[in-house]
This record gives sequence, C-alpha cells and structure tokens, in this order.
Amino acid sequence: MTRREIRELIFKMVFRAEFHNEEEIPQQLRLFMDTLDTASEKDRAYIEHKVQDIFAHLEEIDGIIDGSAQNWKTSRMAKVELTLIRLAVYEIRFEEDIPTGVAINEAVELAKSYGEENSASFVNGVLARIA
Repeated sequence: MTRREIRELIFKMVFRAEFHNEEEIPQQLRLFMDTLDTASEKDRAYIEHKVQDIFAHLEEIDGIIDGSAQNWKTSRMAKVELTLIRLAVYEIRFEEDIPTGVAINEAVELAKSYGEENSASFVNGVLARIA
C-alpha cells in the first residue's frame, strides 16, 4: 500500500470513532482492521499503531487546534474537517519522518475527496496557522 492509501485508511478509522463512545473504540478498531483483507501485516500494524497513537494524543492535538483556529473550536468543526486536521496535526507534531508540507497537502487532498466545497481551504487555513 502507498502512504496515501494508508493515510486514507487511518482517516477513515479516526472519522469512524467520532460516532462511537470512547469505550467502543477498541472494538471499532478491531472491526475496522478485519476489513483490511488486502493490507500486508506490516501495513496493518502501522495503521493500528498510528490510530491508537492519535487517540492517545487526542487531548493535546485538540488543544493545539483550539489554540490556532481563529473563531473555531473543535466542538464546532464538521467531523470530516476535524478528523483531517487532527490527522495532519498528529503527523506534524509526532511523526518526524513526515514533512509538514506533506502532512498539510495530504490533508487538503483528502478534504477535496471527502469534504464539502470549502473543506480544502478551511483545512489548509487551519493547518497553515498551526504550522
């Protein structure tokens, strides 16, 4: 799998978690991982680790977002945009091997695919302030 495909799967799992209680997340992650038939064991392990690490840093990530997004709080953001911003912030702050520009660009590209008409520009603007 390419990094872009892996990132998209991570986005889908983190987005999925928005619709479940915190205690349901481990079960949802197992169910999600069961759907990844074509992923290699290495890719599956990477996806699972990264999703768990995002959730472990979620409070800190949301604090960064809330402190940077002018006139927006995470509680008011659409779930797609919030998930993409969370993923990019995680990559910017906690993944040393992912350049900031790549994290932002990938979030913007996913926003074009999964978000509304103005999602890409919103995600780009928030991430630009954070970066």
